[in-house]
Amino acid sequence: MAGMVPLSDESRQPMRFPVVTAAIIVVNVVVFLLELTRGDAFVERWSVIPADIVAGRHRINILTAMFMHAGWMHIAGNMVFLWAFGPEVEDAMSRPGYLAFYLLSGLVASLMQVAAMAGSTVPNLGASGAIAGVMGAFLVTYPLDRIRVLLVIGWFIRFTFIPAAILIGVWFFIQLFSGLGAVASVQTGGVAYMAHVGGFIFGAATGKIFERFKRHRRI
Repeated sequence: MAGMVPLSDESRQPMRFPVVTAAIIVVNVVVFLLELTRGDAFVERWSVIPADIVAGRHRINILTAMFMHAGWMHIAGNMVFLWAFGPEVEDAMSRPGYLAFYLLSGLVASLMQVAAMAGSTVPNLGASGAIAGVMGAFLVTYPLDRIRVLLVIGWFIRFTFIPAAILIGVWFFIQLFSGLGAVASVQTGGVAYMAHVGGFIFGAATGKIFERFKRHRRI
């Protein structure tokens, strides 16, 4: 078993408390508790099922699904990633702009997954597509920042520092090649890699645009 868990940006601290990032985490936790109490019927009702979206059904689920998770490890991993990269991206944007950016990243991510697996009836859920957008914006804004990472290789565990460009770049190429493999093999379950790819590309392409809204707003 090997993995890298990003924990924080060691090169800078946000100028203000990341209210929106914290609020998004709270909403995700609340929705996850609803999933636990209301069961599978709740999950299936509010998740994205690509075949339903293509048929014009339950389109609101593109929004609701990005606040849902498949288990404790799923939500814990996503929220750790969001807290590692979200505060600095929120700091670079206005708070309303960051919220809009996050939601649009999740929307684009879901549509990318639907396009890749249009006939699938497997529920898709999770914040990772939106968080991939945040990571894309972080990469283009702070590529040289040092990210504090928990490195796990078997029983070997240690903290280390990796430049954002390397850490996020490696992560993206893993998602891209895994996603292409899943599409080629007509994979119907597992990780929604193409959602990660779509969210990341959107974030990298538009992050600077959303940052300009903050610089140009009137005081």
